[in-house]
Amino acid sequence: MVQSAIALGSNLGDSLSILNESLNLISQSPEIDLKAFSSWYRTVPIGPPQPNYLNGCAILETNLSPEKLLQILLKIEQHFGRIRREKWGPRTLDLDLLLYNDLILETDHLQIPHPRMLDRAFVLVPLVQIAPTWVHPVTQKTIIELLDGVDCSGVTLDLTP
Repeated sequence: MVQSAIALGSNLGDSLSILNESLNLISQSPEIDLKAFSSWYRTVPIGPPQPNYLNGCAILETNLSPEKLLQILLKIEQHFGRIRREKWGPRTLDLDLLLYNDLILETDHLQIPHPRMLDRAFVLVPLVQIAPTWVHPVTQKTIIELLDGVDCSGVTLDLTP
């Protein structure tokens, strides 16, 4: 079994319900064990004008390959009506595979660690809540050390019950 970290985000539809249900679907997958998940955070979007996001992270244990895990995540996105129209556009659900143990991988369809996680407070803030000492395999810095260099002003804890 290996540990992996994923990021979750939504800014279309009932984001809170979509994110909670996506965690439920992930945990129901027989080859995935949901070990931890962060609080939800309201975040300012990157890209074209659109509503704010609700973001979080989760830690999974699995015996699936990174590619198989990504396939399951993409199917869950599709279940919630994810349509890829424009880069960084609004979405019902976005599931990104961030880390997979200490693997460094680059294929046509998948890059691990996620290439843009280092400069994204909406990823690092929730990830530090559940995996502060995870060492990024390229930078060799912990998640909490990576967060120290990022502007977190657009990220606030969501207090919706």
